[in-house]
Amino acid sequence: MKKLILSVMILAMVSACKKETKTEELPGYLTSDSVNISEYNEVSEATIPFKQIELTPDQTTKILTKQNNDTLYVTNFFATWCGPCMREIPHFKEKMAELKSQPVKFTFVGLDAKEDWATKVKKFAEENNLSKNIVLLDGEQLNHEFFLTNFKQWDGGSIPFTFMRKGDKTDETVGMMSGEMLSEKINSFK
Repeated sequence: MKKLILSVMILAMVSACKKETKTEELPGYLTSDSVNISEYNEVSEATIPFKQIELTPDQTTKILTKQNNDTLYVTNFFATWCGPCMREIPHFKEKMAELKSQPVKFTFVGLDAKEDWATKVKKFAEENNLSKNIVLLDGEQLNHEFFLTNFKQWDGGSIPFTFMRKGDKTDETVGMMSGEMLSEKINSFK
């Protein structure tokens, strides 16, 4: 069943536009330590233009690996077409605002079809003041090895999926989280 779901997800991504998109180097805010984190977690009233930053699976693995600092990295895999993903985003935004001065880095990995990056994802990012927190990943490039390398529980069969890491400690959540659940998981890293 999981293979079927993964196949359907990959097939949906295959139907995406074949336009060439430049893959950029990892931006500094994805690799920075806790000293510079707060400026990128700010939830402001001004709309920050969305810049499409496409990551390869290898670059995504780099942002998921252990960092030698005191920062908690919260990485959420989502899509704008995913109802549960959209329902949990307000909880993440609340935590981002609450923890903006603490060493916590939130990154949202968008799994929408490439044809929706400049429209639906852009609109979502700007409306939710998440432009600096969203990176894009082409689901067509994901394979079984990507999931085996990076996760214990997630096989890519469903989203949302949230991966948290602080040093050697990790937490994986497949499915939507409530605000309370998100708070409990974040607090478990203190």
